[in-house]
Amino acid sequence: MSDRSAAQASHEDTERRPGTAHTGDVTISSASPAATAQLRPRAANGRFVRTTGTQDEDADDLPGDRFLDREISWLQFNERVLQLAADESVPLLERARFLAIFASNLDEFFMVRVAGLKRRIATGIAVRSSSGLEPREVLEQVARIAHDLTGMQTRIFEEGVRPALEDEGISIVRWDAIEQVEKERLEEMFLNRIYPVLTPLAVDPAHPFPYISGLSLNLAVILINPKTGKEHFARIKMPPSLPRFLQVRRASATVTSDLFEARFVPLEDVIAAHLDELFPGMEVHEHYSFRVTRNEDVEVEEDDAENLLAALEKELTRRRFGPPVRLEVERDLDDHVMELLSREIGVTEDEIYRLPGPLDLRGLNEIADIDRTDLHFAPFVAGTSADLAPAESSKAADLFGRIARQDVLLQHPYDSFSTSVQAFIEQAAADPYVLAIKQTLYRTSGDSPIVDALIDAAEAGKQVLAVVEIKARFDEQNNIGWARKLEHAGVHVVYGTVGLKTHAKLALVVRQEADGLQRYCHIGTGNYNPKTARLYEDLGLLTADPEVGQDLTRLFNQLSGVAPRTKYKRLLVAPRTARDGLLERIGKQVERQERSGDGYVGIKVNSLVDEATIDALYRAGRAGVHIDIWVRGICTIRPGIVGLSENIHVHSVLGRFLEHSRIFLFGRGKDREAWIGSADLMHRNLDRRVEALVKVVDPRHVEQLHDLLERAMSGDYTHWSLAGDGRWTRIHQGEDGQPLPDIQAALIAMHAKRRRKARR
Repeated sequence: MSDRSAAQASHEDTERRPGTAHTGDVTISSASPAATAQLRPRAANGRFVRTTGTQDEDADDLPGDRFLDREISWLQFNERVLQLAADESVPLLERARFLAIFASNLDEFFMVRVAGLKRRIATGIAVRSSSGLEPREVLEQVARIAHDLTGMQTRIFEEGVRPALEDEGISIVRWDAIEQVEKERLEEMFLNRIYPVLTPLAVDPAHPFPYISGLSLNLAVILINPKTGKEHFARIKMPPSLPRFLQVRRASATVTSDLFEARFVPLEDVIAAHLDELFPGMEVHEHYSFRVTRNEDVEVEEDDAENLLAALEKELTRRRFGPPVRLEVERDLDDHVMELLSREIGVTEDEIYRLPGPLDLRGLNEIADIDRTDLHFAPFVAGTSADLAPAESSKAADLFGRIARQDVLLQHPYDSFSTSVQAFIEQAAADPYVLAIKQTLYRTSGDSPIVDALIDAAEAGKQVLAVVEIKARFDEQNNIGWARKLEHAGVHVVYGTVGLKTHAKLALVVRQEADGLQRYCHIGTGNYNPKTARLYEDLGLLTADPEVGQDLTRLFNQLSGVAPRTKYKRLLVAPRTARDGLLERIGKQVERQERSGDGYVGIKVNSLVDEATIDALYRAGRAGVHIDIWVRGICTIRPGIVGLSENIHVHSVLGRFLEHSRIFLFGRGKDREAWIGSADLMHRNLDRRVEALVKVVDPRHVEQLHDLLERAMSGDYTHWSLAGDGRWTRIHQGEDGQPLPDIQAALIAMHAKRRRKARR
């Protein structure tokens, strides 16, 4: 650990050099390759290059270099995750978790984005991106940045997080550093739990080089036959069913010390120490760990698939055999072993990442789960929304009665998902007056109470429709399982519209009441997943408004049948009306600015990539419209450029909760509009998915949404700010040098206060 004076020197340097974030023992500069790659944008002949049909056809009045590169922007997002891992003000085990999140994010980036770039180059269909870069140029920059970021990850782990963990009695130790009694305990574990599931694979004329599955951790073992002196190569795959790190106890451990101490040994170290058990009669010359990342995106041609479910299941079996896009190896790997691996796996030098062990730091999630409340974020338990809380605590809330009286705007995880959305579906399933339930399912949890409620409803004789998106990336296998389970229970399961993913978050309940049929609706920004609802920040609207009920009825009919000419009153639905509806409202703010000088657009999304929307925002900003953008991840707009975007401001917030909601605000005062929904501003969302945005009409809720965005954009809370050159700057200290508060902590307190006030 660096001493306090060194940390202070880094802080002072931060103050002198804008674009640098002091994050404890490690100072991360936004002038790293992830930032500087954006500084010199290129466009063909200095003009805008049209690469999709979604870009503004009249863009010649806008500069050709107005878009940042989306792949580099994503890497910058993951760099922000690293900054949280390095920040000493973040609880220690949460810093370890941020390292694991960074590793998992990077895996997915290579599996999908890098693999996609390579595929387009290989098939000859590659075109310049809107940033003006050729795919090969993007690939080269991505490789350079990814190498830099993995080096940064290593430094944060080795110089910051790991020593800090050791100071707290939590150690990740290699085999040679543990006590004899610990070795004996691990040897017993090896013989009983590990050895039976290992399959060592030798390479010789009778055994070709084995296929290395994607994301598997492996040992490359060099063996010598003592009789012939001949060298042999073998590969051992770490069983994914076993923990990444094995916990052991010291000989001197006591009940008290066990409460505060934890020692972990990497799984590969335990296996490497017992290689003689796996290769009796051979001499183990050397061994190294390595890991391969492959193209794991799934492509299914729906028009040619008679049964989408069966076609997808078949495609998932092929996923393991995708082409390699990255090879991670231990830094001290012998050159001749490196040559063998790179040749047999088929990777280039740029695709090889030499790192100190242990590899695959996703396993830090296991360590981050240690029950040490002093090293985690302060405990937080979501409360029931003030608009849904029962008058008497011993009674369950009558959700239908409350929703019939007024719309309810939910913000998870501050408002409990289980006592709102989950309770809404469960009450609908149990209510004898409910006739039908219709719901979309994109991702859900392992033991899903939502799925169980739909099954209960179907078994009770209710009409139940589930639109299951079985192509939700990396959840395909889970969703196939839920689809079959629902079908077997009598639920009508459909897979949406051919060629489009159904990403909208919708639930419709039809109930027989004294004055006729009443429709109750939920439209959200997040998945119907009780587990992620405790970690993801999302919004949801519960309403009995007849217009919304009619809109959802029409949309579900479109998803389950044929209704190409459907029109909606309070919804914008992609791919038909979402983009056009948003562009129309941005345009109206230009008119408002010209008329009254108070045009305003506020946007909160996960990603902002869509060129047509960005061009509309540029024009609105040029006209004087004030534009606030709160984005979590990718952002390709250039804010703050004189003559183009000086009225556009972009902030990002990362923290204990994953900011996931989407909000679209237009105008100020009594004429303002507010929308929430499932769509990010990306081509895939607006062109290739069924997405739904709903207009929020209750003035209280409109005010809440405006207040939320104003808080995030005020500069009063810790955030990252984007500059026109592509640099993200972390701002976490006020002008007085004091730490800025965390907006998520402020929202926890605000919602708790709102609930207390409602109980009085």
